[in-house]
Amino acid sequence: MAESLNPQPFDIAEFRRALGAFVTGVTVVTTIQPDGSPRGFTANSFTSVSLDPPLVLVCIAKTASSYKVFSQTKHFAISVLAEDQKNVSGVFASKAADKFAQVAWCARSTGAPVMDGAAASFDCTTHDVVDAGDHIILIGRVVDFIHTSSSPLGYCRGAYVNFSLSQEALAAAGARAQVGAILEHRDGLVLLDTPTGLQLPTGQKLEPASDATSLNGVLAKLGLKVHLDFIFAVFESGSGSSSSVQIYYRGRVIESGAAWMDSAMRIVPLGSIPWKELRDDAVRSMLERYVRERSEDAFGIYVGDTEAGTVQTLALAH
Repeated sequence: MAESLNPQPFDIAEFRRALGAFVTGVTVVTTIQPDGSPRGFTANSFTSVSLDPPLVLVCIAKTASSYKVFSQTKHFAISVLAEDQKNVSGVFASKAADKFAQVAWCARSTGAPVMDGAAASFDCTTHDVVDAGDHIILIGRVVDFIHTSSSPLGYCRGAYVNFSLSQEALAAAGARAQVGAILEHRDGLVLLDTPTGLQLPTGQKLEPASDATSLNGVLAKLGLKVHLDFIFAVFESGSGSSSSVQIYYRGRVIESGAAWMDSAMRIVPLGSIPWKELRDDAVRSMLERYVRERSEDAFGIYVGDTEAGTVQTLALAH
C-alpha cells in the first residue's frame, strides 16, 4: 500500500511567491450583467483546456467582488492584453466606478466586451463552473476568437514583463553595451568598491560566466549565485563614438561563496546607501528610484538616456 501523506502546514504568503515564479499572460475577463451593464476584472489565472471542444478557463476568488456575477453568468469573454496595455490591466485591477468608460472595447458574438488592441480575445459561453477551494474555475466554450501580431503582456513575480523590451535590450548587448544588476542580499544591496567610487556589478555583456568581461563572469568571480528577474532600466550614456547602452536587471543573491569575503564587495542596507560615493550620476538616480519603488512594492522600467526618459509603472494583476 502507498504510504499515506500527511501534509504539513506551510506559509501561504511564501506559497503565493512560489506560484509567482510561473510566467503568465495578463487578461481582462468580462461579461454583461443582468441589468445590461458590463462587468470585468484583471486576471492572470487563464489557460487553455481543450481543443475539441474548444475550452478555456479562468479562476475567480470567492472573495472577489465579481465572484457572484461570474459564477452565474451564461457567457463571458477573455481578452489577452498586449504589452502596451498595462493601463488597461490597471483599470480593471482597480475599484474604479466606471472602468469601461476608460478603455476602448467592443462586443462580439455573445455581447460580452472585448478589449480593442488585445493580443487575442476569446468569446465564450459558460461550459461549467467548478468549485475549487477558495476559488471557482469558470470554464468557457469558445464560440468566437481573434488574435493579432501584437506581443502579449507578461506577468511574473509581482511585475509585468515586457518581452519586446527584453529582446531589444539583449540584442543591443554588444560592444556598445554595459550590462549590470541591482542585487539584493539578505543584508542589503550588493555594491563594489572601485578606485573611482562605488558601482553596481557590471559587465560588457550578460553571459557566459566563463567570460570574465560578462556580468555573469563578474558575479562568478565574486562567488555569487544570483537570480536575475527582469530589466529595471535601459538608457543611453555618453555621445558619439563613446556612447553606450546601459542595461540593468533587478535580482537577488541566492548563495554567496567564500570568494566575496576577500573582494571589494560591500553589502549595504537599502536605507544606508552612501549616495555620495556612487561614481555615476545616472546609476545613482536609478538606484534612488529603485529604493523608492522597492519601499512601495511597485516597480517600473526606465527607458531613455541619462538626461530624460520614461518610467512605465508596474501594477499588480489580481
